[in-house]
Amino acid sequence: MRRPVARKLSVLAVTAAMVSVGAAAPPAAQSSPAEKVPVAVGYGGAVASVDPDATAAGIEVLRKGGNAVDAAVATAAALGVTEPYSAGIGGGGYFVYYDAKSRTVRTIDGRETAPLTADSDLFVENGTAIPFADAVSSGLSVGTPGTPATWQKALDKWGSKRLGTLLQPAERLARDGFTVDDTFRSQTAANETRFRYFPDTAKLFLPGGALPVVGSTFKNPDLARTYAELAEKGVGALYRGDLAEDIVDTVNHPPVDPGSGWKARPGDLSAKDLATYRTKSQAPTRTSYRGLDVYAMAPSSSGGTTVGEALNILEHTDLSKASDVQYLHRYIEASRIAFADRGRWVGDPAFEDVPTKELLSQRYADSRECLIKDDAVLTSPVAPGDPRNPAACDASGTAAPTTYEGDSTTHLTVADKWGNVVSYTLTIEQTGGSGITVPGRGFILNNELTDFSFTPASPSVHDPNLPGPGKRPRSSMSPTIVLDRHGKPVVALGSPGGATIITTVLQTLTGFLDRGLPLVDAIAAPRASQRNQTTTELEPGLWNSPLKAQLEAIGHGFRQNPEIGAATGVQRLPNGKWLAAAEKVRRGGGSAMVVRPAS
Repeated sequence: MRRPVARKLSVLAVTAAMVSVGAAAPPAAQSSPAEKVPVAVGYGGAVASVDPDATAAGIEVLRKGGNAVDAAVATAAALGVTEPYSAGIGGGGYFVYYDAKSRTVRTIDGRETAPLTADSDLFVENGTAIPFADAVSSGLSVGTPGTPATWQKALDKWGSKRLGTLLQPAERLARDGFTVDDTFRSQTAANETRFRYFPDTAKLFLPGGALPVVGSTFKNPDLARTYAELAEKGVGALYRGDLAEDIVDTVNHPPVDPGSGWKARPGDLSAKDLATYRTKSQAPTRTSYRGLDVYAMAPSSSGGTTVGEALNILEHTDLSKASDVQYLHRYIEASRIAFADRGRWVGDPAFEDVPTKELLSQRYADSRECLIKDDAVLTSPVAPGDPRNPAACDASGTAAPTTYEGDSTTHLTVADKWGNVVSYTLTIEQTGGSGITVPGRGFILNNELTDFSFTPASPSVHDPNLPGPGKRPRSSMSPTIVLDRHGKPVVALGSPGGATIITTVLQTLTGFLDRGLPLVDAIAAPRASQRNQTTTELEPGLWNSPLKAQLEAIGHGFRQNPEIGAATGVQRLPNGKWLAAAEKVRRGGGSAMVVRPAS
């Protein structure tokens, strides 16, 4: 039931333009905190992120003639200041770029890598997996950071400004400080115990030995100096030289408070690991949906293949005419099936034979879609299929349960006046990463290697996500750009949230494209997340809805999750206008801005 979407999208554009005239960034010299506005419409480009200071940094770059790539780097650097528990130069991510001139989409895989000495037993001691919490707050969990290399690669390929220029807003923000809000304080409180294990982390994030006070100004002069060093010397300073040595020493000899009693297992990161790190420039995944082209990240991320497979499964269902219960049922079941295949087939393609093309084929999706019944629920974990040899309705294999992923991360979306678009998801994994701050440098190191399977997910089936030397752990990050039949952007979006990123992007896309929701409302809609598990997570808006009982009557089981994801997006409107959209409530609300608001 493929339907043309041009008319629906034009209606959405008109509806979106009526939502708000939007917000512009405050002047660069203004010291008061920018106001959080979840939707903005206007000209000259748009930026959406979780934080108003970071969004304003991107808008500042656009105003000074920078393009979408320049603005994305500036926004990401600012998020490293104001969202230090979610992202920063100690982590990695995935960068998706639309070039308006060539009407093509390109991607950069800036995922962290395991040390060259790592093997499949990285997290195994005495024949058993070490406790997850022990792995998180340790040097053992730290992968080689990819974020700085991602920034430089993007700028070299598509940017128009020097990195040093783009780091200035973030350096200023770190030096002068930002206003502490409830989210920053609560995230600090949630990490207080383990932050106290590491004196440098406690000194920075627990000023005076106490939680930061809401409304106070938080400064990070060490990070300001680190940004100034990168601006002067380039990102190579993080991969070679004194800063690289500091990172290696911190990972291999975690600076623990002796009185804490915490055993922080050392890592085995080497100078060679940093010096030989490279991002990967690669083709995006591409999925046709409702006459549109959906572009996203190929493996090592599972985002593009899993969202794409689920969209293909839903292709033959007219979700625009389905009831709310039918829509949610189909969306949940498609997610369940796609996650079953993700667990079996997706890993780092440098080490694993990942059938990306086959996973994204409509033929394979059709062989899986027939498992879905309107009056019954599949029993999880669902067994994977074989995308290279599809068999209709086959569920006879051995299931691979979904492994845990940290729910931190952040996402930003940018468009410029020339029509270029960036969708960029970056992370340090857990909220608070490894909890280990590089002494004197002002940033937390990632715990990204905990995204690997500690031991095989299923003893009888090959696990493509076991650790290996220089291997990238599987990710769920799903930065996405959707183009129309003429190769022009329709919408770009993404979200944090660990494995729930995939379901958040899928639900937001179908809410926007199929259900006719304005982008900001598709982002705000209460979420469900099914990841091939026995129960589906529901946010309170669905948990407390009559829809829950109606879905339970079919056979669904649920557990409550207070908050799933924190998406941002941009939408192209007619006549050179852009709409930026962010969360209304999640994580305290997001921030959408445009260069020149529409009147």
